[in-house]
Amino acid sequence: KKDESEAKDEFQILDPRFLATPSVALEQCKSVAIRMADCARDTLKLSIGLVSKYNDRDAETVTENENKVDIYEDKLGSYLLQLGSKNLTPADSQTVNMLLHCIGDFERISDHAVNITECAKEMHEKGLSFSKKAVEEIHIFNGAINEILDTAIMAFEHNDIEQAKSVEPLEEVIDVMRTEIRNRHVRRLRKGKCTIEMGFVLTDLITNYERVADHCSNIAVC
Repeated sequence: KKDESEAKDEFQILDPRFLATPSVALEQCKSVAIRMADCARDTLKLSIGLVSKYNDRDAETVTENENKVDIYEDKLGSYLLQLGSKNLTPADSQTVNMLLHCIGDFERISDHAVNITECAKEMHEKGLSFSKKAVEEIHIFNGAINEILDTAIMAFEHNDIEQAKSVEPLEEVIDVMRTEIRNRHVRRLRKGKCTIEMGFVLTDLITNYERVADHCSNIAVC
């Protein structure tokens, strides 16, 4: 309920009366979407931190934030659809469509944060740990995910085309890294340096990372 009351306060700026002046309504939508983007980014970064050092408090915050992001998508999505039915300029209409696409991606990023937190929790509860080599690889992967996330959200918040253009090459690097990490894991498995159970966790983790990169790419393309 705390999430809902906090979110309610934030949505007061999405006043139906602004819909009569679409340019003002659109500005309000943008500022709420930026808060949503920041919340999704913070949530994902928190979940990545839990993989190396798990604690229940941060895991709970991830769940709370994900609920908050869902409320953002619901309220902002409804308001944008109402705004889209008004008599908009082509540029405003394009911005409405862009925001609708992006808020869907922000929501999915926070879903992946919950999945990553579940991987971290499973490792913590079962006392599992990655091999030294896998830890190094994941550390590098974390850096790449943080970079693509920051770049995509900065491009969105500042409407920065140059930043947006640098997302796609990062996404390609992440695809290569994912394949490389999988191959190395298989080699470690064959040599008996890693367990099948850890393999499942690793696959889950890097699949979620890769999906996050895909959503960052969608945001940049928008």
